[in-house]
Amino acid sequence: MAEIQIKNVAKTFGAYQALHDINLTIQDQEFMVLLGASGCGKTTLLRIVAGLETATTGEVWIGGRRIDHLPPKDRGIAMVFQNYAVFPHLTVFENIGFGLRMQKLPNDEVKRRVERTAELMHIEQLLKRYSGELSGGQRQRVAVARALAMEPDVILMDEPLSNLDALLRMEMRAELKGVLAESNTTAIYVTHDQVEAMSMADRISVMHQGKIVQAASPIEVYRNPAAEFVAGFIGNPPMNFLPATPSGNGKWTVGGQDMDGPVSSETLKFAIRPEDLRPSETGLKATAKVVEPLGAHLLVTCDVEGALFRAVLDSDMTVKPGDVLTLAPQTDRVRWFNPETTLAVA
Repeated sequence: MAEIQIKNVAKTFGAYQALHDINLTIQDQEFMVLLGASGCGKTTLLRIVAGLETATTGEVWIGGRRIDHLPPKDRGIAMVFQNYAVFPHLTVFENIGFGLRMQKLPNDEVKRRVERTAELMHIEQLLKRYSGELSGGQRQRVAVARALAMEPDVILMDEPLSNLDALLRMEMRAELKGVLAESNTTAIYVTHDQVEAMSMADRISVMHQGKIVQAASPIEVYRNPAAEFVAGFIGNPPMNFLPATPSGNGKWTVGGQDMDGPVSSETLKFAIRPEDLRPSETGLKATAKVVEPLGAHLLVTCDVEGALFRAVLDSDMTVKPGDVLTLAPQTDRVRWFNPETTLAVA
């Protein structure tokens, strides 16, 4: 069992508070992604779990054992970094087996683990090559194979695919998720790339300013963001927001139109994803400003009563700048946020 419990972890660097009272439980064999913009604290939290940083306060437990006082080598973890860290003077076989040699494992066991993990990562034909003879994607596979060969309870990955080109990243995402599922390893994966997070994670922890804003499945984070930040960060393009004023009995005025909404006497924010809008005879009046043909669909940037508003429309539609569109939101996909707390309103 390799359940990870992060309890009340905080981290300060002088007067700067990098992490604020983080509490998170990662289930055994779960793939957890820490997602957020640069500076949100995701890598700092990963390094605390790894033992490369010391928490100012709080505890870290793995498999029912407190480990935050232990050195990294005694925590039962392996780590894959953003840069490949492949030794140029060693062959692929020697690179993968490096940690096993440091543990003084028998030659037969080293050979078994290296060949097994090389096969998992589809690099078994490269075992006799040196790193200078490898592409970037192959070197990253070697780095992951080296971590998996240690048969760790937990594997930690800090933006391991960010140096690869887009097509190779897509290929590696699918392979990596399958390999980790087969290895029965608990994984924490740090990224700022929401596509990586959505496609790979069992759960996503969205971080902002040193806090976890929401921890949930990818579809839950996408469909039911807990805060305005999550709604604006997840999705490409992100959610649209418009001010909403109450008109009584659960009715709201949004963009000059009346809509049903939660019962409240306060001003709220109306939110809808661009793909959840449909051309209609009634709805929001939007003036097209920029039209971007993106193959399968059109991305239309509009103006709704002075606010920036985007719609994803069928590519067969004819839309040009200056056109006035009437866009009806899909009612079950509308979300409402409190502008003061920025939290979702049920």
